[in-house]
Amino acid sequence: MRPQADKSIRILVADDHPIVRQGLVAILNDQPDMTVVAEVDNGQRATEQFRLHRPDVAILDLQMPEVSGVEAIAAIRAEFPEAAIIMFSIYETDEDIYQGLRAGAKAYLLKDTPCQEILEVIRAVSAGKRYVPTAIGTKLVARMERPDLSDREYDVLTLMAKGKNNKAIASELTISENTVKFHVSNVMIKLGASDRTHAVVNALRQGLIKL
Repeated sequence: MRPQADKSIRILVADDHPIVRQGLVAILNDQPDMTVVAEVDNGQRATEQFRLHRPDVAILDLQMPEVSGVEAIAAIRAEFPEAAIIMFSIYETDEDIYQGLRAGAKAYLLKDTPCQEILEVIRAVSAGKRYVPTAIGTKLVARMERPDLSDREYDVLTLMAKGKNNKAIASELTISENTVKFHVSNVMIKLGASDRTHAVVNALRQGLIKL
């Protein structure tokens, strides 16, 4: 029987990949100072279980069905501003990380992070600290220097990535072609692109959109 710490760190784990989730849960439950109080497979359930258990730390995958990790982080933090949340992802796109931190996450970990480092980060976040790997921090600095796209600009950019011309975009979004041209111009300026294809390529590289 493992020795018990005076106070275990109570943890919620949310990941839609059973093997990853169950493996992480097993590792955490094997620590004398950690206890997994809930494990879920989507963002909606993560929010519900956080409300029910009020864990000390929540570990959320960014890419989950129904409600994404970023949406779940925002929902949890809106209700519980003190929530300590760690983003856990296989992806390394600066946009996802930026949005997660902006929503209120305290740390970011890649799924291939060594177990000992994961445990150390959980303990640090539980103690009120933040953690972002140096390489990721460099990307975030670059991301923070880039102007944000508006919701409508995201809509236009997404349709541009699908190969739609201005007329088709205008029809789908129920706006005028002149308005589409205005948004396309803004998107190209914000992404430092010389043409539409360049804008889409830059957006994909930065993780702003996905095909």
